[in-house]
Amino acid sequence: MSRPEIVIRDLHKSFGDNEVLRGIDLEIGQGEVVCVIGPSGSGKSTLLRCVNLLEEPTKGQVFVGGTELTDPDVDIDAVRRRIGMVFQQFNLFPHLTVTENLTLPQRRVLRRDKASAARVAAENLERVGLAEKADAHPSSLSGGQQQRVAIARALAMGPEVMLFDEPTSALDPELVGDVLAVMRMLAREGMTMMVVTHEMTFAREVADRVVFMDGGVVVEDGAPEQVIGAPRHERTRHFLSRLLDPAMAEVEEGAGDRPSQGEG
Repeated sequence: MSRPEIVIRDLHKSFGDNEVLRGIDLEIGQGEVVCVIGPSGSGKSTLLRCVNLLEEPTKGQVFVGGTELTDPDVDIDAVRRRIGMVFQQFNLFPHLTVTENLTLPQRRVLRRDKASAARVAAENLERVGLAEKADAHPSSLSGGQQQRVAIARALAMGPEVMLFDEPTSALDPELVGDVLAVMRMLAREGMTMMVVTHEMTFAREVADRVVFMDGGVVVEDGAPEQVIGAPRHERTRHFLSRLLDPAMAEVEEGAGDRPSQGEG
């Protein structure tokens, strides 16, 4: 593996009495794409949110680019500028145009002047195939287009690492492909990416490694052809079989309550 860009050591996270993460150790190399898969409530999204301290770990350490985010004295805002985050929901400002959605964080956080921010916005809209939507408002865009704008907004900040939390889960199936195409482009460009996803085809084709989580721990971590194609653990095999049999998944999802906090 290349030089570690993300290092997670003995990470724990509890919400009250609910221990969602139970000692995660994980390294992601520079330029590596790691897809995190697993059932609902396994801790995937909580892990991702701990990487940029949107959730405060109960115990453990997180390093990004050699800087410890969990150090009480760290300048967390400075470190977060190096981390792009794309959520399930698009979180665009409805009253602003697409360009304004991209330039506002650049000007407020990076202190770029208006012309420079607009230039960077245009470049990144071109990258995600939405240059013609620069003056549109989010309400006029499809869900897939809004998610690509959200990716462009994150890229406009010049991140060294991109975190994706189920970026296609809120989209209609016919809109998923364009978003995944943008993520494939970023992988080809060498962006370090940590992706929580249920898109097994994407994970198999794009990921350098796949991490399977269940019950707040890493059960398997390896190449896609091993974890998805020939899983070693029964829990992994069971999860993948449910994905291939949606009827069984519905029955099992209805049998238990989803955690109210620390979902995913």
